[in-house]
Amino acid sequence: MASLLTGATNLFDSPLDRSMVLAVSRLPRTMAALLAGAGLALAGVVIQQTMRNRLVEPGLTGTPESAMIGLLGVTLIAPGAALLTKMSVAALAALLGTAGFFALSTRVPRHDPMLLPIVGLIYGGILGAAALFIAWTTDLVQFVGIWQTGDFSGVLRGRYELLWLIAALAGLLWLFADRLTILGLGEDQARSLGLNYRQTVLAGLAIVAMAVAVVVVTVGSMPFVGLVVPNIVSRFRGDNLRDNLGLVAVAGGGFVLASDVIGRLVRWPYEIPAATIFAIAGAAIFLGLLGNRKARAHG
Repeated sequence: MASLLTGATNLFDSPLDRSMVLAVSRLPRTMAALLAGAGLALAGVVIQQTMRNRLVEPGLTGTPESAMIGLLGVTLIAPGAALLTKMSVAALAALLGTAGFFALSTRVPRHDPMLLPIVGLIYGGILGAAALFIAWTTDLVQFVGIWQTGDFSGVLRGRYELLWLIAALAGLLWLFADRLTILGLGEDQARSLGLNYRQTVLAGLAIVAMAVAVVVVTVGSMPFVGLVVPNIVSRFRGDNLRDNLGLVAVAGGGFVLASDVIGRLVRWPYEIPAATIFAIAGAAIFLGLLGNRKARAHG
């Protein structure tokens, strides 16, 4: 309700048709924030289970940057391509980028959990630099800037419906939930329990790539969602993915929607992107979680 009633236009004192504003702008924007947050949070759970590291999220695996490179490629080759085509190319590029990080992660020592996120940060930085170089040489820097910032101000009816694919991905993830939980035990333990390790990893990476690609194509990249939300939920509910899926999705959507509403209010009637708001809050929350974990480890 706060999202539906918050905006530059006052629904109770406006010459515009209230039902039109709600149907064309406010309701699609609210649903887009909920779906994007849920998708990124679920993608974060999958990538953390696959990599067996709580400090990794899709934004630290090169997935958004790979999706941007795919979008740049299809924009240059076929600028008039349908949105579904662009999303498919972005998803394929994101899958390749995520698979590249997974292959790289097998060579990273696991004795220090901070090493893998640092490697992911460098990997994503290289891919991001490549995307920026392509955009600079082809005069598409503005597009990259839009894709790098999660902003819901441009969401209207007819421009967010692809995000409903996240609901289908959530259902698919529910079917694979037990396998992904076993995947978090490690390759040897998973194989000893009869799990097809390679097939399950590929399925998980495909879900992550599709979810991130849909969000990047529709509203842009949003950091920390896939990092903070799964850690908060697992802190109180454990690591049973099937039991946690619903709560992770609701928490992710709620956090992102709250960030969007706050972004509309801070400098009303102007807006601050939801990604900026959540980046500030998410960084503070995650630092708090890290500090509390270290304190508990030291008694």
